[in-house]
Amino acid sequence: MTKALIIGGGIAGPVAALALRRAGIDSAIHEAYERDAVGVGSFLTLSVNGMDALRAIGLDALVAGLGHPTPRMAMFNHQGRRLGEFGTSGTRTRGRGSTTVRRSDLYRALRDEAARQGVPIVHGARLVSAESTGVGVTARFADGRSAEGDLLIGADGLRSRTREIIDPAAPAPRYVPLLNASGFTRGLGLPGEPGVMNMVFGRRCFFCWIPVGDDEIWWFANPPQPAELTPDQLAAIGPEESRARLRALFADDAGPALRIVEATDRIRYGWPTYDLPSLPVWHRDRMIVIGDAAHTAAPSSGQGAAMAFEDAVTLARCLRDLPDVPAAFTAYERLRRERVERVVAQGRRNSGTKAAGPVARLVRDVALPLYARRMAKTGGASLAWLYDHHVEWDAPVAAGVTAPRAPGRTRPAPR
Repeated sequence: MTKALIIGGGIAGPVAALALRRAGIDSAIHEAYERDAVGVGSFLTLSVNGMDALRAIGLDALVAGLGHPTPRMAMFNHQGRRLGEFGTSGTRTRGRGSTTVRRSDLYRALRDEAARQGVPIVHGARLVSAESTGVGVTARFADGRSAEGDLLIGADGLRSRTREIIDPAAPAPRYVPLLNASGFTRGLGLPGEPGVMNMVFGRRCFFCWIPVGDDEIWWFANPPQPAELTPDQLAAIGPEESRARLRALFADDAGPALRIVEATDRIRYGWPTYDLPSLPVWHRDRMIVIGDAAHTAAPSSGQGAAMAFEDAVTLARCLRDLPDVPAAFTAYERLRRERVERVVAQGRRNSGTKAAGPVARLVRDVALPLYARRMAKTGGASLAWLYDHHVEWDAPVAAGVTAPRAPGRTRPAPR
């Protein structure tokens, strides 16, 4: 039986392992960190197409109850004027919408399910090198251990070591001039429909707050940061300075941002934003990258987890149906590249609207209401390419397959 070495035990790695298992392929997950990631991180939006990918391999029920439905986004400017409302589903998926979930809860559920199904998870295994043996791959780790398999899948994220091994000339992630902050609070009694993502284009900083559960608020902000800071500089921004920075950024804005920030006991502040727009080489020999290791989208795309899940399920189908590993890798890239690069580009555009100057703010405040009305008339058809994407698990993958044409796109998938 084929065995895959999966590098990275975040959320992409366990889904890849579970998809491969469903395809009849064994795997083992090798995670660089000594401990698990329970309790680490803030929250993320799991879009409807991401849930569809999990549904293809029977994992949708596992995560469906973890978070809170977030079916709509309401947009406001810094004066409190409502600019429009958008759904988080397409035409085929209308009525479902996204789910917002704590990253730690999602990670724990996927990790536990992988372990329950017998997938080995090795901690403290930081990949140093990997080489093809002709019929397989040998991976070597920093602690001196090694592992052998028939193929190696890099699900090791933004700073992927697998990506560097596959292509030493691979481009580095690109800095997006925004920081991230987030928190949870409750007891404010704010008016607002539960599950609606209230997105405020502040004068100096973008802010989003979501009423969930029983009078609880989940929120995030994107403080602009034109020059990329070093890890030491970011670490030097303590809790009080973080709060003071946010207080100053929201001082002139209408809306509840200031109240929410002041009521939050623990603010996570300062992790930078990156994307990876186009990676020339996704695979070499019997090694390949998926998820953020191959195509990091800015968080404003709302698609990071979903793209990783789609990748994992698609790769498993290709390995299941095609006669050898190189053919499977080639088919996978043809099925995925155009779509993920379009998502990365959209995330970059969305990030750009969060730090708009005075002229760009005026243009946005005129354009967004018009776009919202057009979206309402078409029932979300313009985003059907994003939200309605469907991975049909039972459909066989044929050799030489090309990506399905997205609505409104005429360019064929890159080869």
